[in-house]
Amino acid sequence: MPELRVGDRQLQVAGQSNLLDALLGGGVAVPYSCRAGSCHACMVRCLSGEPLDRRPEALAADKRAQGWRLACQCQVVGDLEVEPFDPQRDGLAARVVALDWPSPQVLRLRLEPARPLRYRPGQHLVLWTEQGVARPYSLASVPGEDDWLEFHIDCRLPGAFCDAARRLQLGDGLRLGELRGGALHYDADWQARPLWLLAAGTGLAPLYGVLREALREQHQGAIRLLHVAHEAAEHYLADELQALAQQHANLQVSLVTAAQLPAALAELRLVSRQTLALLCGHPETVESFSRRLYMAGLPRSQMLADVFLPRA
Repeated sequence: MPELRVGDRQLQVAGQSNLLDALLGGGVAVPYSCRAGSCHACMVRCLSGEPLDRRPEALAADKRAQGWRLACQCQVVGDLEVEPFDPQRDGLAARVVALDWPSPQVLRLRLEPARPLRYRPGQHLVLWTEQGVARPYSLASVPGEDDWLEFHIDCRLPGAFCDAARRLQLGDGLRLGELRGGALHYDADWQARPLWLLAAGTGLAPLYGVLREALREQHQGAIRLLHVAHEAAEHYLADELQALAQQHANLQVSLVTAAQLPAALAELRLVSRQTLALLCGHPETVESFSRRLYMAGLPRSQMLADVFLPRA
């Protein structure tokens, strides 16, 4: 049986065991969320030996060269020594500079990192509490326009991170994990193309950043943003979006509830075969978006989707 070493622990594990399961079974506190290789909360660094990596493309080449692997995507096939990601050692310090509740269930959190962070709207960061709770969130801020990193945290359901986030106060510290690219972004080559931005819940966060980036780049094509929420009170950026629509004649904003979504999707009509669609939110809603767009004549190759996977 392969030996798995973590610090002073020596674990005997069955061959072909999932690395994350082996670590958790051995009492090693490795955070995890999606188990799909998307959130990157379960990163570990290989000090000796090499696991079988089922999704090597899920990590950037420079991270892999440093020995980092996603535990949820690896199998133990031989003796292996690893160290889990340590936010105090490997993360970037940040402090809370603003927090408010733009709706009853959404916390808007703004952080100031200890050093400037280069990023693009639509990317993700893993946030770590001082107690070691980790969760990935999309950036809603725009570099060069905002002096902070902004995140929209859905607190509708209980969870270790959102429960901790409810207790945050100004000046509190967090640690930032890996910055990674999501599927959503804005490309200056899209200037003249129509854009459809369809978001569910806090899936609006990355699209809000992408929208503001497009407007800052003086996007010329029509932009249509649709936000679906469980109820009207949860259109947490309604005022900001309506203000942008008043300032930009090419922007149309639609705010619908879950009950109104089928009718709103049925009304979507493709006006140009050059249209691009960016979709974000719960997997079922994103699938509803993409299915309707495909039926309206939009090729799937012109849809960029980012799903918020529920915790496994």
